[in-house]
Amino acid sequence: MGKRRTHRLGPAAVVVLVVAALLGAGMAPAPSTAAAGAREGGRGGPTARGGNGVTSPAPAVDGIPRLTDDRGRTLTLRGWNVEDKTHHGAEALSAITERHFADLRAHGFNFARLLVFWDDLEPKRGQYSESYLRKIRRILDWAHRHRVHVVIDAHQDVFGPAFGHRGIPAWATRTDGLPFTPHPDDWFSEYFEPAVQRAFTHLYEDADLRRAQARAWQLLADRFGRHPAVFGYDLINEPMGELRAGEDLASAARRIEATQLTPMYNRLADAIRTRDRSNWLFVEPTPIVGEGVPTGLGRVRDQRVVYAPHFYNTAMEAGADYDPADGWITAYENAVTAYPREQRIPVVVGEWGPLNSGLPNMRRFHDDALASFTRYSSGWAAYVWCYGGGYCALDRDGRFRTNKERTATPYAPAVAGTVRADTHDAAGGTYRLAYRSTRRSGTTVLSLPPSTTGWRIDVSGRTARAGARSVPPGRAREVGVWAAGGAEVEVSVRPGAAAGPG
Repeated sequence: MGKRRTHRLGPAAVVVLVVAALLGAGMAPAPSTAAAGAREGGRGGPTARGGNGVTSPAPAVDGIPRLTDDRGRTLTLRGWNVEDKTHHGAEALSAITERHFADLRAHGFNFARLLVFWDDLEPKRGQYSESYLRKIRRILDWAHRHRVHVVIDAHQDVFGPAFGHRGIPAWATRTDGLPFTPHPDDWFSEYFEPAVQRAFTHLYEDADLRRAQARAWQLLADRFGRHPAVFGYDLINEPMGELRAGEDLASAARRIEATQLTPMYNRLADAIRTRDRSNWLFVEPTPIVGEGVPTGLGRVRDQRVVYAPHFYNTAMEAGADYDPADGWITAYENAVTAYPREQRIPVVVGEWGPLNSGLPNMRRFHDDALASFTRYSSGWAAYVWCYGGGYCALDRDGRFRTNKERTATPYAPAVAGTVRADTHDAAGGTYRLAYRSTRRSGTTVLSLPPSTTGWRIDVSGRTARAGARSVPPGRAREVGVWAAGGAEVEVSVRPGAAAGPG
């Protein structure tokens, strides 16, 4: 949230209060009074990226496809958001270091969602910052060195610097003189200020702003589309819009998604494809989907589209503990899966994670969330990979903060076949993968996080074999699995290294 704080309050913390008061009430929302939070501020691995010929999604259970690579392997992305919202201008991105990516890989993660800001890319209309572009490239080089896939996220919070935040440049902000009142203790409610809402309308509707946004994306795609770390582009973070008089929030969200976001995504897709025809395009609904409201997004006319909703629980964003009995994860899952099933596109959850991970039920929350993601998504990026308090994954010494270690589990970054089962028993720590191998698809890759006990690997299936039977305690490891085409393969990974050589 710019210079005011390192992290920022999650959108759901405000949305829930607004939704609870307004859904079905037929009235426009007033700013909420939610408590302020802090959410602001290939060597055995998968080789997928657009420049390497990432293919169309593979079939998946329940009608939602999975991501695949150029060899047809089923992919899983697991990682974290990487950001610097504090610095801008000459100091932009200076808080991101190579350590971020080295530590991601050291814990077994293979994915980062990198936040970039249009106001730093184009501080004056038509004048692009070569310094900012060089800094992005340096970060991408670090990611590639540590074998981390990156999605470049065009991030905005409360539109941009015209309202004290980051994102859309001030020169591209048009308010028609409507009022704006800051809410420093409840910043997400600023989205409902008349000036902010009108600025979104102009961004979506004004021809010159449409062209400027498209040119910015063309520049990013031209410069980085062939970088080996780049997996895709998240076209805009948590987009919002302008409510009409007498319109409830859920209806407004669906209208904005259908009539403004869908055309914008198609425009930006067309623009990017003039420079990069291969990398994936990540599209988001409004944050209202977090309240179990299905999106109104229409079809994005591209063969490589990923649905990238965010996963925030309102009560937890305001500081409450997880309540397993309230059914929120089930309601969210039911709402969020309708669109990708209808459009036949994969899902990657772009942001998730509680503000206070040390509360009594947060261990259960992490396990339940991860189990849910496995049922319908090709992966996720938790919020946020940094060193400190609030939403940070790690403390200042680089150790996982309470319950954040639950995100580091065994998984399969690449499966050389059609996945039949992919489950992790959080209580026992056992991971099970079952798949039907395909011809010429190469190696299945297992990612095993650091462990104090090590790992035992068992493989069954015709001609199936693993590159190791066990992994000793210590650092993260990747293990390959091979099988003849058409084999039904089962892999079991459980804590405890086997005796004898691996």
